[in-house]
Amino acid sequence: MNTRTLGTDLEVSAIGLGCMGLSHAYGAPTEEDAAIKLIRDAYELGYTFFDTAEIYGSETDPHHNERILGKALKDIRDKVVIATKCGLSFGPMEGGTHSLIPDASRKTIRASIEGSLERLQTDHVDLYYLHRIDPNVPIEDVAETMAELIREGKITHWGLSEADADSIRRAHAICPLTAIQNRYSMMARWYEELFPLLEELQIGFVAFSPLANGLLTGAYQANTTFDGATDYRAAMPQFSAEAFEANRALFQLLDRLANEHGATMGQISLAWMLCKKPYIVPIPGTRKRERLIENASAAAIDLSPAEVAAIDEALDVMSMSEVFGGSAIHKA
Repeated sequence: MNTRTLGTDLEVSAIGLGCMGLSHAYGAPTEEDAAIKLIRDAYELGYTFFDTAEIYGSETDPHHNERILGKALKDIRDKVVIATKCGLSFGPMEGGTHSLIPDASRKTIRASIEGSLERLQTDHVDLYYLHRIDPNVPIEDVAETMAELIREGKITHWGLSEADADSIRRAHAICPLTAIQNRYSMMARWYEELFPLLEELQIGFVAFSPLANGLLTGAYQANTTFDGATDYRAAMPQFSAEAFEANRALFQLLDRLANEHGATMGQISLAWMLCKKPYIVPIPGTRKRERLIENASAAAIDLSPAEVAAIDEALDVMSMSEVFGGSAIHKA
């Protein structure tokens, strides 16, 4: 797979692997050996960018994702880029997903990095995100804490997840950001307004949920069901039976483009954002080797600027269902 640069110097595979779904939100956690094998398969297929977080796990194994990633990548640590996140914990269930409790205090971030380093079996994290903005902690304080961790060698780059323009600019002024990681797909385009700022400051954009939580693969039908106890998709509006009819025009657009390019709907969804900006790196997740191969192959699809512009114009006026926009921030 070809590579891209986040920020000024962090080289990663053009498509990364979002590892969350192996441990959290998409059904019961994957059995450990199978998860480790999938991560190694990804590396053999050309993935060098692996994304996790300290909270990706279950009630019985709350750090499952970091732990399996550490085991899978230990002997090839110098050949991969690991991103993880801090500053967030789960609250009670609200609307079918766990609510989120942000905590970006210096004490919490420092405790978190030590735990992540131990679980990931490494002496540094390549890209360390604040998982959500904490309204109770000035973003400048977070940036100063991250600068300390960089000086100490515990992290080499840092970023913000689900960040707005004001937070990005203020944080970057204290300690330069390498990337933001925000939700982005054909159904969730609200962060496109950040592109001029990211270009001005030379900050990369890591796109999570680039396939709208899997809907844009075309693999699901109106009668598909999910386990409401372990799978967030059971509560996501784009997977309701009514949404499939509401999204008919989008599916038809993707199907037509897929046929024109000898690709799949999911590949077109990824190629669209890859061809839009050179600093966008999507991180789709999967539990299947065949999907790893499919997603990686999207990096070789070349959509012309005219094709990308035409897709954007179609999306601008297209009727769609609502799409999951993230779990609620819990207010005690």
